[in-house]
Amino acid sequence: MTRATPRPPPDFSLETDALARGARIVVGVDEVGRGPLAGPVTAAAVRLDPAAIPPGLDDSKRLTPARRAALARALMDCAEVSIAHASVAEIDALNILRASHLAMCRAIAGLPAPPDLALVDGNLLPVDLPCPGLAIVKGDARSLSIAAASIMAKEARDRIMVELAQHFPGYGWDRNAGYPTRAHVQALRDIGVSPHHRRSFAPVHNILYQENSVSS
Repeated sequence: MTRATPRPPPDFSLETDALARGARIVVGVDEVGRGPLAGPVTAAAVRLDPAAIPPGLDDSKRLTPARRAALARALMDCAEVSIAHASVAEIDALNILRASHLAMCRAIAGLPAPPDLALVDGNLLPVDLPCPGLAIVKGDARSLSIAAASIMAKEARDRIMVELAQHFPGYGWDRNAGYPTRAHVQALRDIGVSPHHRRSFAPVHNILYQENSVSS
């Protein structure tokens, strides 16, 4: 039986290449929250200091919650970080892809200075990207800057969902962050749709449609 080769950790080579070509400010950009049924989509833009990169940066999905929180605290102390969101109303009005890109553009705009290059996780650049960009497929596994952005976006959005869970109990958002777990979907059926649910997403839309059908 062949053992799978471990994936190498992200590195700083994409950033180093850009800096060598004359870029002064290179940032990583990532978003979290495309899949949930509730809550905003959140993006982060991070500019790392090459001389002070916290050890252990990786794709946020590969980190334990404790390690991710520790790295987020370290990044706040040694990197330039901007976090932004697109609301549930914007997700429903625009669609989730465009709302994700809106959050990314807002995160970049919140940095102290405009970047010379944004390394963006994914295969598409936002149409309104306010600086030159490079789309990197699986970027959070390749670029330390994008990995840092994935950590910051995940931590910020999780905090929002924990707070919302205090005001809208029953959906388990403090545990599932709004993702469509079996328990969350069952709670939607039992409790109904909250103001923070994405009405354009099929499970939520279908429940609303059923409620409207019954009431009419």
